[in-house]
Amino acid sequence: MNRSVRSVATFLAIGFAMYFAARAVWWIEQPTAPLLLVAAIGIFLVVVDIAILWDSATSVRMPLWTALLSLAASVVIPSLATHSLDPASRTAPFATWYIGALGLLGVICVVRRRPVVAVLIIGTLTAQSWLHLGIAAALSLGLVGSIMWVAVAWLLVMFWDRAVRDTERLADIQQAVSAWDATQQVRQRERRLRTQFALGVAGPVLSRTVASHGILDEQERLEARLAEGRLRDELRGGDLLNDAVRDAIADARRDGVVVTVFDEGGLDGIEEKRRAEIRDELAEVLRGAVSRRLIIRAARDPRIAVTVVGRAAAGSARDDDAVDLWHEIPRERQGR
Repeated sequence: MNRSVRSVATFLAIGFAMYFAARAVWWIEQPTAPLLLVAAIGIFLVVVDIAILWDSATSVRMPLWTALLSLAASVVIPSLATHSLDPASRTAPFATWYIGALGLLGVICVVRRRPVVAVLIIGTLTAQSWLHLGIAAALSLGLVGSIMWVAVAWLLVMFWDRAVRDTERLADIQQAVSAWDATQQVRQRERRLRTQFALGVAGPVLSRTVASHGILDEQERLEARLAEGRLRDELRGGDLLNDAVRDAIADARRDGVVVTVFDEGGLDGIEEKRRAEIRDELAEVLRGAVSRRLIIRAARDPRIAVTVVGRAAAGSARDDDAVDLWHEIPRERQGR
């Protein structure tokens, strides 16, 4: 898209440049100094081609030296064209070709992101036209059109750049929304799988409970508590659980330990290999714990992925002396 627009703009600019050069050559009165007129035409063609083509394949913005060359040409060309003709012929249509030509050069500078140079070119053109032709004659012979060209080009470029920025911003937003939606779908699928897994474990226990009308022996009550705990862990444990962690939690509960699991996104942003290492370390900590109550929490922290807190009593003691285990698993492997 950008290449096609740029190609069309390039061909239009070159076509207009050729038009103004041909208009300058098509004189109806013999110039008094034809070499000056030829020099003005030659300078214009060289400068306008450089302004259009130099580095245009790699950057829209015109090089500074090219912009300054265009500004210098806008000073030289009107004087050469004017002094090549008799004063009586200076207002003829062929003699004022440079007004449109320098207006075109100003438009090129605007399109190639040198608007300040374009304004200076128009200012120079206005001053020299006023000097050589008079302001009324200059305005009637095309100066207004050149000024309007540059102004309209400036507005179009400004709106174009804003549209490009808005398009890029919308594309970024769309990508972010798509990524968020994909993440949510993955999380929902994971929740469904965890729930199905937990129900697969708790289902038989619940069936027996319903069938016996709630009359269970001690072993069945233990299995019911384990099933209820596993169901809760699957819903709240998130990424913390694997088979080793599940087995360690189940063994702890069989020994009468109260285990609570909270996953608040502590493993988000961690690569899968490190996640597996964190889960294995968590299972090892749980197997070696002697506390009567274990709290496993994965909070959003820039340094710590998982914190395991053990209390000597299974109740809700709040004093610090009740804490007999504190283990932190970092997000990054130690010694990296």
